[in-house]
Amino acid sequence: MTVKILFVMLAGLSGGLAVGAGFVAFLTVLGLIPRLTQLTKTKKLIHWYEWAVITGAVAGTVAGLNEPVFHFSSLITIPIGLASGVFVGMLAAALTEVLNVLPILAKRVYAEDRIIALLMAIVLGKVCGSLFHWIYFVDHR
Repeated sequence: MTVKILFVMLAGLSGGLAVGAGFVAFLTVLGLIPRLTQLTKTKKLIHWYEWAVITGAVAGTVAGLNEPVFHFSSLITIPIGLASGVFVGMLAAALTEVLNVLPILAKRVYAEDRIIALLMAIVLGKVCGSLFHWIYFVDHR
């Protein structure tokens, strides 16, 4: 019985280390935190950004293991949702910036002179899709 428990603990630790290393490599390759400090002109606060990512990852891990249920009002959940959306959006934007997705996409659809319109179509599509999801699926009682 203890061998099984030790094996499960070792597998969980190995999986966690692999995912954590992948996440750190992903952030490092994208250069998300240094780029964010460069864009916001807050290079002196880079350690705060790093600790925010670390704290968020640890809190997310603890929450994932414990499956907590919170009973917050909308005044609390709206800023949390906005912060989560901003984080995911920034990751997606950093990935597209590194991979030069937009210029390649504009070239493929023959819209090189209309790259702003292409960008706005992507943004508006994402916003409309998110609103549809939240209004129809989440708030549908």
